[in-house]
Amino acid sequence: MIATSRAWALRAGPGRTNPILPCSRTPQLLHEVRCGTTKTSKRWNASHPPPVGQKPPVSATTIPGPSWLWLEPIYEPFRAYGRVQRRRPYMTQFISSLVIYLVGDFVAQSIGPPAVTEDEEEDEKGWLQAWATERDWARTGRALLIGGAAAVPGYKWFLWLSNSFNYSSKTLSLVTKVTVSQLLFTPLFNTYFFAAQSLLTGMSIPDTIERVKKTVPVSWVNSCKVWPAITAFSFAFIPIEYRSIFGGVIAIGWQTYLSLLNQRAAAEEERGHSLEEAKSHPARRREEDRATGEEKCAA
Repeated sequence: MIATSRAWALRAGPGRTNPILPCSRTPQLLHEVRCGTTKTSKRWNASHPPPVGQKPPVSATTIPGPSWLWLEPIYEPFRAYGRVQRRRPYMTQFISSLVIYLVGDFVAQSIGPPAVTEDEEEDEKGWLQAWATERDWARTGRALLIGGAAAVPGYKWFLWLSNSFNYSSKTLSLVTKVTVSQLLFTPLFNTYFFAAQSLLTGMSIPDTIERVKKTVPVSWVNSCKVWPAITAFSFAFIPIEYRSIFGGVIAIGWQTYLSLLNQRAAAEEERGHSLEEAKSHPARRREEDRATGEEKCAA
């Protein structure tokens, strides 16, 4: 007759090499085998390796699918920017601001009338030389100086704004942030931009004040059509390390608009000065004629 423990080993099935256990636990093991609650029956034999899942084919990483792996080359530059932004935020903001103002100034000069000299033929130049000749590099230098000086203060402002006005209601927090930014930051920044443009071109303080009066109200009204929605979307959905690059893409178009508005105001001021000079010429001629007549009478 087969021993009870040996009979249990045969019931466990072929391929099992379970040792013969003491007879004191035989009734308990028989009960576990009948009820299907034994733990040893769920173990794998050490001689047989556990099942291993199959790896996906290599082509799965290159074919568009639900995981959007084909967008990885687009995501990687933004991830790299986020890593650099977390390590060196001030330097990243400074360089980003220079790039934004440079591109904005180039776009504004491309839209506006080019400064082409009349004594040179465009056919004799290459496209790069013609492009470089048409650029007003002094204007570009002013834009880079203004943008670089405002990079870190602007970053600190939005960093403070993101950490402030955080109420229990997300809607109230978002509305407060957008309102504070639109009422404080936008008019101050536009005043700084137009005043710096005027002063760097050599204008006097009274003329600079007149430039600010003409441009800041118009720019603030137009900013209310664009920036509240962009600011709300940025605070609601964009992580803090990517907000600057998100706003920077929009700011390229905004800086183009501010540059065009500044040039338009400068052109109007030049026309006003030319009209004043034209009106003053007849009076000067009459005074000169009167002075020459008096000299003749005295002679």
